[in-house]
Amino acid sequence: MGQIHATTIFAIHHKGECAMAGDGQVTLGNAVVMKHTARKVRRLFNGKVLAGFAGSVADAFTLFEMFEAKLNEYNGNLQRASVEVAKQWRGDKMLRQLEAMLLVMDESTLLLVSGTGEVIEPDDGILAIGSGGNYALSAGRALKKHAGDHLSAKEIAEAALTTAADICVFTNHNIILEVL
Repeated sequence: MGQIHATTIFAIHHKGECAMAGDGQVTLGNAVVMKHTARKVRRLFNGKVLAGFAGSVADAFTLFEMFEAKLNEYNGNLQRASVEVAKQWRGDKMLRQLEAMLLVMDESTLLLVSGTGEVIEPDDGILAIGSGGNYALSAGRALKKHAGDHLSAKEIAEAALTTAADICVFTNHNIILEVL
């Protein structure tokens, strides 16, 4: 899996709560910040599913539409919709050129979906993607492990994104946070 730059998306299942956070920065190449307030985390399927993307905006919108169609086709079954999107994405010559990744979650499942056919469910209920993903993932895991009883999923997600924004030049502090 190639590294997708210019964003950070973090998602967590924790203590019966679900939260997904993403920054708002859109970067053109490696030199110019074009926008500070992009919304890379969205609610789908009547607000029951959260999805976040890292990568090309146009490609991500294509994937959001494809994923939402599969979600509707499979009556909200997140795992089935994710597998079908990954199969279609990997198997189609044009779709294979899309440069993006998705994190999707509902109240019981959290998945990473990629164009190389991966549909990955984490062991620890935490996933992150994008250029600041490893920073957010590290912060989120540390917070869940050492302060988990005192913090909500929302608080961990916000702190993880803030940490990534403090370190990653492709991640800003304009955090969009959604909770299920």
